[in-house]
Amino acid sequence: MTDTAIKIERTAVLRVRTPLSVDAAQSIAGAMNAVLADVFALYLKGKNFHWHMSGPHFRDYHLMLDEHSEQIFAMTDAMAERVRKLGETTLRSIGGIARLQSLLDNDADFVTPDDMLAELRDDNMQLARRMRELHGICDELGDIATASLLETWVDETERRAWFLFEASRKFGVGR
Repeated sequence: MTDTAIKIERTAVLRVRTPLSVDAAQSIAGAMNAVLADVFALYLKGKNFHWHMSGPHFRDYHLMLDEHSEQIFAMTDAMAERVRKLGETTLRSIGGIARLQSLLDNDADFVTPDDMLAELRDDNMQLARRMRELHGICDELGDIATASLLETWVDETERRAWFLFEASRKFGVGR
């Protein structure tokens, strides 16, 4: 293989046979990368709070946040691979995540357990909203494969938000 052929092969765009138009694939992949950035941001925040949890419910919260983080991290590979299946590129760095994420980081020296749970609950609800928006784009553009994946992730995300809500609720206090 010549040097030119090797260079062309290295820089060639992934051409996947899909009924989606190039514009549709790019739109969906762009939105998926933004959701993926939020998933990574939520994963790291969950681990941060898991590592820095304290108080009388330490064990329960620590274990719950670890379970949530594992579930969140499990989404990342399937999301990135879906972007690649659409013929696009996905996240490559922490900087790329920072540019695309909408969820806010929390670098505070101390966060109360109640504030940790509330922040993660709200972040999960925001992530679920973004995934629902992406699902709408997929429906509009005919991408049933991505839409199908999103349905499971939305359910998991809403379940995490529910657990965080119930774990932080004070006896006799509603929403």
